[in-house]
Amino acid sequence: MIRVAVIDVGTVTARLAISSVEDDHVTSMTRRSTIVNLGEGVDHSGMLLESACNRLLSCIDDYLAEVRSDSVDSLCCTLTSAARDAKNSTELLDELAARGLKAQVIPGEVEGKLTFLGVAQDFPTSRLLVADNGGGSTEFAVGSLEGGRTPSLDFVRSIDVGCRRVTEKFLSRTDPPSGEDLAAAHVFAAAAFEPVLDWERTAVVKPDRLVVTGGTSTTIVALVKELVPYDSSQVHLATISRELVEEQERRLADVTVAERAEFVGIQPKRAPVILGGVIAVSEIMRAAGFDELTVSESDLLYGLSLTVAAAAQGHPSPVGWAPEL
Repeated sequence: MIRVAVIDVGTVTARLAISSVEDDHVTSMTRRSTIVNLGEGVDHSGMLLESACNRLLSCIDDYLAEVRSDSVDSLCCTLTSAARDAKNSTELLDELAARGLKAQVIPGEVEGKLTFLGVAQDFPTSRLLVADNGGGSTEFAVGSLEGGRTPSLDFVRSIDVGCRRVTEKFLSRTDPPSGEDLAAAHVFAAAAFEPVLDWERTAVVKPDRLVVTGGTSTTIVALVKELVPYDSSQVHLATISRELVEEQERRLADVTVAERAEFVGIQPKRAPVILGGVIAVSEIMRAAGFDELTVSESDLLYGLSLTVAAAAQGHPSPVGWAPEL
């Protein structure tokens, strides 16, 4: 058995997982998630804000203190969409290096593969469409597991549609947003997703199941079930119909951000971007032709933990990407 810690820095959240991995399986995992909104303003300016970087660094300091108190064999830190987009990411990477982190800004395709690896652990015999709907981008991967360890993928795509990007482009002009802005957000997401998820056009056989990861999908379940406190056992592998997704969109679109923050089941800090995320999830389902999705919490953190454990033990990478430990 090996103990690994992984930090995933997304556009909206920064997350820590400390896991025990044995025989290519995560046997236990503790996780922490903090909304830091690193991607605030990046879609407009192409730059990380100093205030956003400071929020992240404060969070990272807390995470590193937790890692140091554990008997961890290896540590890895990755950054995704916001850091990929920003022109000044190097400055943030320097700050992380000063803290002893060999942080890597990973391509969207690697992000998609890592997420697929994590999700597919629960569906070893299924052919899946995995959608990792984040703050700045959505990663799609279609395929299955080979021999329970290595993903066999038809394709992986990273699309620049996420809850914060949709919000900043279309849903921040008025509060609540106008009908015209809501429609524009749908058109934007649909135009980005349809070419990737049109099975006839791409000559890819439609997968058996759609599995969605990310804070939007877990929040939809929490809203529907009115979960306070959040209960992972009621969220992981829950199924949601497209009708329920559209119902939550109507609820959220009719009220202000402050009113959304009062909804049972939503984190107040996620209230500004949740509507943009729900619109994206709705358009994923429509474009891919699924009336139901499954929510997974076995996401990038799981796939990254398995990949780090393999690297630490000198084994081949299950996704063809080598983490810096």
